[in-house]
Amino acid sequence: MSYDVVVVFNMAARCHFVAALLLLFSGVLSFPVGQEKRDATTCGYQSCHATKPTMLNVHLVPHTHDDVGWLKTVDQYFYGDRNNIQHAGVQYILDSVVDQLLKNPDRRFIYVETGFFYRWWKQQSSSMQQTVKQLVNQGRLEFVNGGWCMSDEATTHYSAVIDQMTIGLRFLNETFGICGRPRVAWHIDPFGHAREHASLFAQMGYDGFFFGRLDYQDRARRMNAKEQELLWRASDSLTPPLADLFTGILPNGYNPPEGFCWDQLCTDSPIRDDPDLEDYNVDDVVQRFLHAAKTQALVYKTNHIIMTMGSDFQYENANLWYKNLDKLIRYVNDQQGNGSNVNVLYSTPSCYLQELHKTNLTWPLKTDDFFPYADSAHSFWTGYFTSRPALKRYERICNSNLQSCNQLEVLGGPVSRKGLFGQGDSETLRKAMAVAQHHDAVSGTEKQHVADDYAKRLAKGWQHCQVLVSNSLASLTGSSAERIYCDYLNVSVCPLTESSSKFSLSVYNPLGRSVTWPVRLPVNGTAYAVTDAQGKPVDCQVLPVSRATQEVRRSRGFARNELVFQVRAPPLGYSSYSVSLLQDGPPSSSSQHQAPTSIQNEFLQVTFDPDTGLLSGLSNLKTKQTIKLSQNFYWYNASNGNNVESLQTSGAYIFRPNSSTPVMVSSKARVEIFQNSVVQEVRQWFTPWVSQVVRLYADSKAVELEWTVGPVPVSDEQGKEVITRLDTSIKTAEFFYTDSNGREVLQRKKDFRPTWQLKKTEPIAGNYYPINSRAFIKDDTDQLTVVTDRSQGGASMYNGSLEIMLHRRLLHDDYRGVGEALNEWSGLFPDGLVVRGRLLLSLEPPATAADTHRPLAQQVVSQPLLSFTKGDLNPNTRLEFSGLQASLPSAVHLLTLSQWDQQSVLLRLEHQFQSWESKTSSQPVTVNLQKLFSTLDVLGVSELNLSANQWKDEMKRFDWSPEKEEKPLLKTFEDPSVWEITLRPMEIRTFLLRYTIMGNLHNQTLPEHMNLSQQCMERQVYFRSTFHT
Repeated sequence: MSYDVVVVFNMAARCHFVAALLLLFSGVLSFPVGQEKRDATTCGYQSCHATKPTMLNVHLVPHTHDDVGWLKTVDQYFYGDRNNIQHAGVQYILDSVVDQLLKNPDRRFIYVETGFFYRWWKQQSSSMQQTVKQLVNQGRLEFVNGGWCMSDEATTHYSAVIDQMTIGLRFLNETFGICGRPRVAWHIDPFGHAREHASLFAQMGYDGFFFGRLDYQDRARRMNAKEQELLWRASDSLTPPLADLFTGILPNGYNPPEGFCWDQLCTDSPIRDDPDLEDYNVDDVVQRFLHAAKTQALVYKTNHIIMTMGSDFQYENANLWYKNLDKLIRYVNDQQGNGSNVNVLYSTPSCYLQELHKTNLTWPLKTDDFFPYADSAHSFWTGYFTSRPALKRYERICNSNLQSCNQLEVLGGPVSRKGLFGQGDSETLRKAMAVAQHHDAVSGTEKQHVADDYAKRLAKGWQHCQVLVSNSLASLTGSSAERIYCDYLNVSVCPLTESSSKFSLSVYNPLGRSVTWPVRLPVNGTAYAVTDAQGKPVDCQVLPVSRATQEVRRSRGFARNELVFQVRAPPLGYSSYSVSLLQDGPPSSSSQHQAPTSIQNEFLQVTFDPDTGLLSGLSNLKTKQTIKLSQNFYWYNASNGNNVESLQTSGAYIFRPNSSTPVMVSSKARVEIFQNSVVQEVRQWFTPWVSQVVRLYADSKAVELEWTVGPVPVSDEQGKEVITRLDTSIKTAEFFYTDSNGREVLQRKKDFRPTWQLKKTEPIAGNYYPINSRAFIKDDTDQLTVVTDRSQGGASMYNGSLEIMLHRRLLHDDYRGVGEALNEWSGLFPDGLVVRGRLLLSLEPPATAADTHRPLAQQVVSQPLLSFTKGDLNPNTRLEFSGLQASLPSAVHLLTLSQWDQQSVLLRLEHQFQSWESKTSSQPVTVNLQKLFSTLDVLGVSELNLSANQWKDEMKRFDWSPEKEEKPLLKTFEDPSVWEITLRPMEIRTFLLRYTIMGNLHNQTLPEHMNLSQQCMERQVYFRSTFHT
């Protein structure tokens, strides 16, 4: 029964109480996406086969692991194309599995990648769809994990992970109802595991989590201590057990025990069970299996063990697997009559989890993460933290564009999808982004042609969104002018601004607070006038395009100069700026070629060594802090495998330098300095393949380091892993801090693991960790925070030092399956890929540093969306708009605003501070949902779990007891009122809002003679009847 789902309308406050009472006795909105609960179902935990409590129960889990792109593209994998690369065809796997499940009701199968299943489902007849629904309802086909893909855990941003999980789980809900909802998270292949992922899975309602890859030293210790199953406390801010997640480490990665693989891709002998024929082997198979089961049981805690019977793209001929598994179960269990205590059964991860939960045992508690991952002494999987840096940045940009697209779809109304500029949609980019979260996509561990395919899909999705955004902005502004999007502004390319003497700029801000943002536009004039939405002049300056930019843009643009000015955009809204050419005379900013002493604004001062042109110090003028700060570029010589200790090479996955001492690119930089009222910048040229601009904008609290690296030279036949290193006077005591998927921050220490004694074998690679959006070093007085614009690897190898890997160009494969060297090039860059990016540095006292770096990082992730129109705007154009009535509190981030159906939107609000990091911001914050939007009247609200596939009040999870602690009891907090919701540190809350555009609220009038109770009931009936999709 649902009593927490609330529907409220603009009526008297006393109606709220009556409404709540009515809801208490009515099953309102029992399922969030249109599938009613079924009373007669045997799916989920009810579908599990019986076990035998006095025996060792072996849970056989038939499964396939289907990469959504790796050696082949996602389409090639689905159709079974290009089998010369890898024999794999997902459509045939699903065809075959369904056929075989129907032949024996005892058989089970789990499926993970909803992106593939969705494709297959669309091609099935209605009768086949009905057959599959029956298998799901009976628990014979079970979905686990359920996201569009199995996401990477090191290089993904939490917002994109939530989105890809939501799209996959929504499809399962809408297609199969409650029986399609996964109970278990399943990340059997990602190369290390992030604490934030575990926290997200817990908030999505999963009862447990299983993975396959674990550092070899950690596994050895856990096997010895029988701690391969544990309770992961995945947040230091959320009250336990909100982010507690039972976690199981699978025994064989995700493969079957040795000798028991019966796929067409395997070479193990089938079970030959006719005694009249030659090579009868039943006795041998049974004895080998009993030995494998008993050996595995020695390193687990209970009388239940799990075996994964399948692997990459297996079950294309499912009959091979099931015929042998049927025999295995039969003949092993026949031995029970001879005194065997082993019981084998078809099972699923959720059925196995249920048996562990029934034991009512306590479990070891873990509070850190599972990075870095090594599979042997000299094989640390820390290179992929940086691999394919251009793709990593493009994915991050597309995530920002998708959020803007989603928001403008809501704010612009139905006309955004079909309007003045044609038909647009957000779904194409949403699905492309979902695919890009795969653990062989944004991770950079795919073949080159597959990386190209991921980028192509993102570009196509952005094209669809451009139409939607143009339609929405046309509706909001009242202007029918064509909008142009310039995707290469980072290399000063925009045909419209380069050739136009008059144009306008629209700046859309996807954040819930106003932002100030620097704009740099390629132009050919030397003086311009810029006015804002109120017609006031905006300070602007013209600088010459740098030599490095000219080289990296190649023939794509011809601008000689850049027009630089600051824009300000309101929360969840846009502001317009008009730009006019004034003259083609000499540029107003003159450059100096001698090394600068310092640049500064009212907040920061950056000092340079006049002899070398390199950074030498950083000061916060407001807090009167000063640190020594030197910065340079280096490269590690990548191992080519010719090493006495190991033949391991550096590759797409693995980082293995030949030496612990990196090679300095140059001890000096040639410099050019520009100073004006908008920006001060020092352009540093180190070598033909490394340059940098140190920028300080007039009102910025962060220093920008814009680095350009490439083509990395390899004519010396040495692969290179390029880093930048910041060396400071901060006394770090070998500690540094990195974020987990862009959210909570974890403490790191050189040569240390919190849960086991590390045997140091790779002194550099073994100390690298993923940096998703920020890293920092600190002591008692100073904290230097570095905000990144993409996922990168980093380490602190010296006291007061922080290094970040920027680019990798390698000449050898690392023997982990991809079969290619990470040696990127393109038609535009035949000599090797050139990559450009930004680091933002802030210096603050540790107690207040988060107040600066939290909003700064969100601003980099969700950056303003720029669009351009040529010539003068129509005088009736609405030049400024905000979708919010007021800015959100500084601690609150608007994570999601997207169209759910025609009459409802999905809203996520999050508290973006940890409980310990800010005296002012790490406090509970209350937001009024009814007073949130400026153009939407919110008619009803219902809270969901994080992944929006369960009503929040109906989400029930298994409870688990940690060793040495009391079992945590779920603590509930009451909101101040129906509309006012309170966010606590690191809390994300998800809502479905039923709404109408302002002015349409009371189209459905109610008779005046109805009493209050009747009116409340009628409002809720209206809501209930129209809320379902």
